[in-house]
Amino acid sequence: MTQSPVLKKPTTFSQYKALLAKDLRQEFRTRDMLTSMGIYAVLVLIVFGAAFSQMPADFDIIPISGGLIWALIVFTSLLGLNRSFSHEKEEGSLQGILLVPLDRAVIFLSKATSNLIFLLLVEIITIPLFYFFFLSRSDASETLWLVVAPLLVGTIGIVGIGTLLATITMGTRGKDVLLAVLFIPLSYPLLFACVSATTAAIVGDFDFVSTFVPALAMAGGYDVVMILVSWLLYDYVVSA
Repeated sequence: MTQSPVLKKPTTFSQYKALLAKDLRQEFRTRDMLTSMGIYAVLVLIVFGAAFSQMPADFDIIPISGGLIWALIVFTSLLGLNRSFSHEKEEGSLQGILLVPLDRAVIFLSKATSNLIFLLLVEIITIPLFYFFFLSRSDASETLWLVVAPLLVGTIGIVGIGTLLATITMGTRGKDVLLAVLFIPLSYPLLFACVSATTAAIVGDFDFVSTFVPALAMAGGYDVVMILVSWLLYDYVVSA
């Protein structure tokens, strides 16, 4: 008598890899999210350029460069987060995924990871462009390379809370506006810390460490708390 095969439930890591691979294949095939974020970021840089072309020749952009960089990142990420669930909503694939017996938090982790990868790819292109157009002829400090740290920490926090909020607003009317209304207040501590750390690294005065390190620590603490909260709430949010 032959025994029927025993079906084993995939491990959590296998589920995570499968969902992440799905998101990556889908995006690299269509390039909808990357293209829209990339074009939008370039358009924002053009608007910045038009605005600063009217400033006096001795105008120093360095003290406000941190704020400009994060304005660029935030608005670009909002566009991407709004589109991150577009395929699932249009094709109904999210409902199919929810029928599978898997940990709902794995959906959050895989979607947040894919959003992080896509946003970092856009930043790899746009941040050097920002430097070339606005900082290459300024007296940027030798600590400029340290902006990598707040950029990475801030981007992780953005996709953490942003993925949860994008799921909440996915099926609502006016989701674009609603996501921004929810996202900006909740992420303000993170944005404040990242702007402070980024500006300190670019300005690089003799006492920049006293601003850079506490701001970066604040951003890191925000990431830990908000990603943990998003992880715990995602089961309820996605099943509601």
